[in-house]
Amino acid sequence: LQPLPLTCWDVRRAAEAMRFMSQARHVGKVVLTVPRVLGGTGTVLVTGGTGGVGAAVASRLVESHGVRRLVLTSRRGIEAPGAAELRERLAESGAEVVVEACDVSDREQVRALLEAIPESAPLTGVVHAAGVLADGVLTDLTPERIDGVLAPKADAARHLHDLTRHLDLAAFVLFSSAAGVFGAPGQAAYAAANAAVDALAAERARQGLAGQALAWGLWDGTGMAGRLTEQEVRRLAESGFPPLPTDRALALFDTALTRPAPQLLPLTIDTGRLPRPLPPLLRGLERPSARRVVTAAAPRADTAGLKATLSGLSAEERLERVTEIVVSAACAVLGHTDPGRVPADQPFTDLGFDSLTAVELRNRLGAATGLTLPVTVTFDHPTPRAVAVHLLDGLGADAPGTAASVLTQLDRLDSALVAVDLAQEDRTATAARLRALATRLETPDRAENGAGGIGGQLADASAEELVAMLGKEFGIS
Repeated sequence: LQPLPLTCWDVRRAAEAMRFMSQARHVGKVVLTVPRVLGGTGTVLVTGGTGGVGAAVASRLVESHGVRRLVLTSRRGIEAPGAAELRERLAESGAEVVVEACDVSDREQVRALLEAIPESAPLTGVVHAAGVLADGVLTDLTPERIDGVLAPKADAARHLHDLTRHLDLAAFVLFSSAAGVFGAPGQAAYAAANAAVDALAAERARQGLAGQALAWGLWDGTGMAGRLTEQEVRRLAESGFPPLPTDRALALFDTALTRPAPQLLPLTIDTGRLPRPLPPLLRGLERPSARRVVTAAAPRADTAGLKATLSGLSAEERLERVTEIVVSAACAVLGHTDPGRVPADQPFTDLGFDSLTAVELRNRLGAATGLTLPVTVTFDHPTPRAVAVHLLDGLGADAPGTAASVLTQLDRLDSALVAVDLAQEDRTATAARLRALATRLETPDRAENGAGGIGGQLADASAEELVAMLGKEFGIS
């Protein structure tokens, strides 16, 4: 027997989880997970922990997050420049720091590293800050050059994921790069490696595991940015992406740990220096120029325009058109792209609507028609077609088979009679026929007033056909 599948959501995204469930898009169980907090007696692993960025993050974990045991890795371990000094400085802050030489692209070395962590201080967090930058355009890349960039970043992230997925980690932070989001000239392999890291964070989030990819911009004077010349730093700033000061970067790291999103872009963007037109991913950052608003409130939908459109249609066509509006709005609320997923005669409750989605549908229909609708509209009129009939009534239009339809036909008959010059004998016969119709309405005969009776004929007839019917009845030519 297989247990029901689980879809896990961080409790900080509970509203999204409720919407997902209310739209009946889930299979199995929807589970809210409560994030753990770093700190205490557990161990936090920082790969690339002796480098500029890794060392800054390690210090921040001790000083601001209460972490008391760290394992820092690099290829050279304690022999790496500044590693011994970093260990001593953190020890003075009350932390136990272990510096290990480990090639995190080697799965067995990672396994041995994790198995060496004592049970008295189990692993509670991972920060994967290791990486290699090897510039090269796509056409110059070889398998060896690609592997040299992907292995320490993407392969290592996968090893850490596989070997810790059984643990309830408080944090699993993958240091990525904005190059994987926006692309970067001459960094084809590096961009691909970071895009793989971003995808892994999203995968962990879907599995209900701690996971977050931070697509950093360059840190000012630290890590890879430390190898840039002044001219290169100035060129970056002028392109709209200036390097992040280290203290600002660490503050963004603190903020990221409080957010449930699996992918974040902590970077500085100078929108005034970005090239125009803006790249597609950045167009949402451009604020429109301020405009003075003359009207007191934003207008609702053009009700008059919709009425004009409907007036040129038959009763059946009007109902079909408004039903399409209701179905389209219901699809948008439920997240469907195929209108066939919302049959016009299926009850809203069977489609997965609840009180929250019913209110959203009411709002969409109000915006589309300009009508003020009650919040109970989908409960009072339980199918899309029934709602469409209600909307037609609100718009002053008639639906087929309704009293409004018959009255509309009588209005047309009235106009037709005025336009016809009848002789006195014909007027008498016509009046007699109309009195007979009035008598029939006062004493309804269901057989004659059904779809095939006079009611159905009046509902479908044109003005000319109505006059012809009277002519045939009384021999009027």
